[in-house]
Amino acid sequence: MHAELILDARNATGESPVWEAQEQALYWVDIPAQRLHRWSPADQRTQSWETQEMLACIARCSTGGWIAGMQSGLFHLQPGADGSLVSRQLSSVQHAQSGMRFNDGRCDRQGRFWAGSMLLDMAVGAPVGAMYRYSAGQSEPLSAQLSDFIVPNGLAFSPDGQTMYLSDSHPSVQVIWAFDYDIDTGTPYNRRLFVDMHEHPGRPDGAAVDADGCYWICGNDAGLIHRFTPAGRLDRSLAVPVKKPSMCAFGGRNLDTLFVTSIRPAGDLTDQPLAGGVFALQPGVSGLEETPFND
Repeated sequence: MHAELILDARNATGESPVWEAQEQALYWVDIPAQRLHRWSPADQRTQSWETQEMLACIARCSTGGWIAGMQSGLFHLQPGADGSLVSRQLSSVQHAQSGMRFNDGRCDRQGRFWAGSMLLDMAVGAPVGAMYRYSAGQSEPLSAQLSDFIVPNGLAFSPDGQTMYLSDSHPSVQVIWAFDYDIDTGTPYNRRLFVDMHEHPGRPDGAAVDADGCYWICGNDAGLIHRFTPAGRLDRSLAVPVKKPSMCAFGGRNLDTLFVTSIRPAGDLTDQPLAGGVFALQPGVSGLEETPFND
């Protein structure tokens, strides 16, 4: 299946693609560049907004703007058409140690925002990352709901919201778990192995769930996006022309396009000149609209 390059973005770490249905536009972030990006397929126009610190994950807010997991906490971002960006902190976080930031995150089906933390220096391999949950009106600082991760990633929820998926993409772990999820309290429980990614090409990175309840995960370092059934069986793998696809998201007018962000590593890129680009595939299935943050 051909992967179409929609933007030669050259993102250092492109992440968190989200399709905004009302605008018919794709948003995503470049973490180290501290930028929020928007691409409109109707006019092929791209806009960017610079933030005051690294931002890693975003979700649309039901009343407008975006909730974002950054370095020092969660923020509400209101990007303006003129390039301005109004930023307001929603909640602070006390990381396990210095030199940490948020990484992967999204809303559950009820509109609560989840985000995981990691060390900026992934090579250290210390299990100090944690998963945090935030609900509207929450006044106290964020507290860890799950802990002992190195690089928490691959967060996604089943169509009925009763299963939560989560991975650790560090080379020493490379595992995807499934949890039962209490939709009333927002509590994951009964953690179990879903997929051991040592058995498949690539490390587990960002993910999405389609309308059939299948789980799509980027195989970082392998240039693949894998689809797993709810039973954890590999259904198919789609290729992109870069080694490090980072996260995928369904979008387009019928939610039948799979958008993929990627990472542009340092060094010789002659074998992957499009690294850091944003790609689109037609996977033959449709996705689900992301639940906005219920603010």
